[in-house]
Amino acid sequence: MKARTYRPGMRIPVARLLIAAAVLALAGAGPVDAGEKPRSLTVVELFTSQGCSSCPPAEAFLGELAKRDDLLALEMHVDYWDYIGWKDPFASPALTERQRHYNKRLGRGYVYTPQIVVDGVTEAVGSDKRAVERQIDAARLQPRPRVEIKVFTTGAGRLAIQLPQGETGKLCDVVLIGFDPEHMTKVLRGENGGKTLSNYNVVREIQRVGFWAGQPATIELPRLDPAARRGWAVIIQGERTGPVLGAARISSETLTSVR
Repeated sequence: MKARTYRPGMRIPVARLLIAAAVLALAGAGPVDAGEKPRSLTVVELFTSQGCSSCPPAEAFLGELAKRDDLLALEMHVDYWDYIGWKDPFASPALTERQRHYNKRLGRGYVYTPQIVVDGVTEAVGSDKRAVERQIDAARLQPRPRVEIKVFTTGAGRLAIQLPQGETGKLCDVVLIGFDPEHMTKVLRGENGGKTLSNYNVVREIQRVGFWAGQPATIELPRLDPAARRGWAVIIQGERTGPVLGAARISSETLTSVR
């Protein structure tokens, strides 16, 4: 099959994506360094809000999970609590929509905070530590295709990911996520008025950068702003927030190697 190049911003016809199963490759480009060793990470997403009085304990727990090497723990701040007196500075409609998609697929009739979704396949109340640990174990045992993601620098000095042959027969999204490691915010109004809240791995950017359907592929990532001092990760999951098949952090060493 003829290899095709995919770069951020390029429009690809949907019919071609479905027929060709999104075989994405950078023509003539390949790893020029050892890159990062593939590591299987379990993705833990906490949907939360600074306007929710029940959320601070879950956010503190997320901070504990963020220290674990086997997890990619992320805070997703939703905006539907903003109306009660405090506008969460990290909330976005896109993250609210992400939570709605999860809950619809998981059979829940409503969204709530604090909620933790694990690998897109199971969920629990975010402040219930035992329940979250059980769901992490359950998500790992759930049978589904897995993919290892290798992050590397191309010969042109750009950041890219390499995906191997896989068993999935469905089109998957390649999602780039940028997050701030930690924030402290003094909340002036609302349910948490007067408190200083600590938030960890707060998602600030999320975008689909490509597609994958099981064929070997290399996908070039957008240029990342080093001045933002953000952490970065890549997730492979079924379309429209389907099950997570793979996840990888982008290390600071790899970021500094980009021209």
